[in-house]
Amino acid sequence: MTQTDLIIIGAGPGGYRAAQYAAESGLKVIIFEAQQVGGTCLNVGCIPTKSFARNAELVQTLKEADIFGLKDLSYNMDFAQVVNRKQQVVEALRAGITTLLSHPSVTLVNDHARFVDSHVVEDSKGERYTAPNIIIATGSVNKVLPGMSHFVTHEQLLSSTRLPQSLCIIGAGVIGMEFASIFSSFGVSVTVIEFLKECLPALDSDIAKRLRKVLEKRSVTFQMQCAVKDIKACEADGTKEVVFENKKGATESVKAEEVLMAVGRKPRVGNDFQQAGFDYDERTGIKTDAHFQTTVPGIYAIGDVNGKQMLAHAAEWQALQVVNHITGKPSTTEAVPVPAAIFTNPEAACVGLSEDQCKQQGLTYQCHKAFHRANGKALAMNETEGMLKLLCNDEGRIMGCHVFGAHAADMAQEVSVLMCRNTTIDQLRQMIHIHPTLSEIVLAATEN
Repeated sequence: MTQTDLIIIGAGPGGYRAAQYAAESGLKVIIFEAQQVGGTCLNVGCIPTKSFARNAELVQTLKEADIFGLKDLSYNMDFAQVVNRKQQVVEALRAGITTLLSHPSVTLVNDHARFVDSHVVEDSKGERYTAPNIIIATGSVNKVLPGMSHFVTHEQLLSSTRLPQSLCIIGAGVIGMEFASIFSSFGVSVTVIEFLKECLPALDSDIAKRLRKVLEKRSVTFQMQCAVKDIKACEADGTKEVVFENKKGATESVKAEEVLMAVGRKPRVGNDFQQAGFDYDERTGIKTDAHFQTTVPGIYAIGDVNGKQMLAHAAEWQALQVVNHITGKPSTTEAVPVPAAIFTNPEAACVGLSEDQCKQQGLTYQCHKAFHRANGKALAMNETEGMLKLLCNDEGRIMGCHVFGAHAADMAQEVSVLMCRNTTIDQLRQMIHIHPTLSEIVLAATEN
């Protein structure tokens, strides 16, 4: 049996960051990865999608070229090249992670790791490994509506070199909205079917509605408060028919060349977890404490698999806290603001409480708004669609920021940093922002 200081299962953002930091902290590490290093985010998630989003942004800009005095432009999009460029980006970053994991104190095992005891795992060849500390970073998998077939996942859509003429997306969460924005810019006829009243439930509903309206202007059709009942293959023309029940209870359907299942993700848990003895649930993931330690001492769970925040940067932050806890360094147990972004065009982002959440929790709050259309840089960029909300309590302490529009992620990130330092809106008002920049929208919100 091979012994080491730390075993990590999964080489996604949380896993490889934990391995790097643990090695730098003097630990001997064995990290398992059955597929490609980088996990879902790098290989079939965040990075490939953002590569596509950049192409879509360029196409959208070309569609508006007349505004910038560029007349009679013509172009042909080579979708196979779009996919090829995406893959080049992925492979370059994957090579970087492989180099990172070549640290002398890190051993990468390209295989599955299965628990056979609380601190013993086994690979597919039957070789066993043990360590006093184990970090589970197995990520998440796609959710699928029960009994459904004749659909593709976002991984499959990202890998296909054929651009469909029409696309029906089931789900208006982050994945659904990003793909709706991307493929509509590519000239695909897009329909989105969503069970809830509004898209992007984690986002302030006012912001989410405004973003949806922008996409509607770009010919994306939304069917809200609708329940998908079936997906049928139409042999006559090779399309798929999505049958759904609308909010009035009537049955409708829409045909599309491809159907994307985008109803969210769930923690990737394994039956072998029972052998380890910690508490977990197939729906909500592995139960952990403030140090991300499971109910079995020395076993930790970070990233999507613990179900707390399914974000790559959250997984990386959790990785650092776990290694600190293992090595006896100070680790953060208090809740910290976790910003998030949706890379539609225009993009959206948030951190902290939304106005909806303030109302639901019965909090006393102030809401400060600012708009892209009143910002000089936004007008110069022809990016006038956008709005920012700042939420603060009675003492003026910033509690949240929800925004959509150009550079939304950058603005939410700024507010996230301020929230980490318990900044008040009065203090923010005294901070100088470069003119002309979109960051002035954050400053403008303090004056309203």
